[in-house]
Amino acid sequence: MAETIKLSIDAMSGDHGLKTTVDAALSALSADPRLQLLLVGDQAAIEAALAARPAVDRARLGVRHASEVVAMDESPSKALRNKKDSSLRVAIDLVKAGTVQAAVSAGNTGALMATARFVLKTLPGIDRPAICAPMPSLRGRPYMLDLGANSECSPEQLLEFAVMGAALATAMQGIARPRVALLNIGEEEIKGSDTIKAAAQLLQASDLNYIGYVEGDGIFRGEADVVVADGFVGNVALKSAEGAAKMIRDFMKTEFTRSIYSKAAALIARPVLGRLAARIDPRHYNGASLLGLNGLVIKSHGGADALSFANAIAVAAHEVENDVSGRIRALLASARQTSTAVVPG
Repeated sequence: MAETIKLSIDAMSGDHGLKTTVDAALSALSADPRLQLLLVGDQAAIEAALAARPAVDRARLGVRHASEVVAMDESPSKALRNKKDSSLRVAIDLVKAGTVQAAVSAGNTGALMATARFVLKTLPGIDRPAICAPMPSLRGRPYMLDLGANSECSPEQLLEFAVMGAALATAMQGIARPRVALLNIGEEEIKGSDTIKAAAQLLQASDLNYIGYVEGDGIFRGEADVVVADGFVGNVALKSAEGAAKMIRDFMKTEFTRSIYSKAAALIARPVLGRLAARIDPRHYNGASLLGLNGLVIKSHGGADALSFANAIAVAAHEVENDVSGRIRALLASARQTSTAVVPG
């Protein structure tokens, strides 16, 4: 276990900026005594925000000034080329320099991925990094990737995603042989695109515990520990799950407040309803990993509140503790020895 975990926080990122990131940082420090956080952004604004919060432990909380901010709708190429002193860029630069062990940002996804890839570079054997996060299910918390970084993928890239997802599941959940599946429109071998069928052949030839295809509903039944898809399909599945969770919560709220009798029933069922709400609350699953980089970067949802962003910070700390990058590097090296399918580094 790491004695001290040092993280950089893109404090200006997300839809709510400092209103969210400062409260989340303070909450994370309170929850984990190992943490040391470096808030990156407009120093004057950050210091003013900290001054408004009582009992801030400045021994474990520092500030690094960055003069620019990447807008949520800004072009990734423009951000990479023109904003070298943005809070997003400086947070990642600190990982590259070894000042911190991981960076957390709720910023522009495209800019974050482009900057992280440019600054940190990819691991040997990785063509494209992928975004990966756990999903709610009846059994466990299966990891799914890619969630939006790569809208089109080759079979070899899907194999790379599978290797990285399996390494993450082993590191974070202690699963020795994670069940790996390809997301598809059916479980039969004849189903799916040519890319999916070719990826299936590569996975079958690998040392991974490949169990075949899984359909969308199988994700939430917990039929696999790692679900692999291209970024287009993966992002649609993720946003659909988040929308369904919100719909269920709203339906329940409507029905339990419809009449005095339903309100009474809600009071009786409150403990059960609270546990159910927590299980399907996307905030508890916030914190997606940018896998395949020479360093750890965690992407928070842009609309995250303090609870949600604090969860992303916790994900970063756990990945540092479990040496996720090292485990992925080792598994990739093993895969290259046993299969020519993985792109050589």
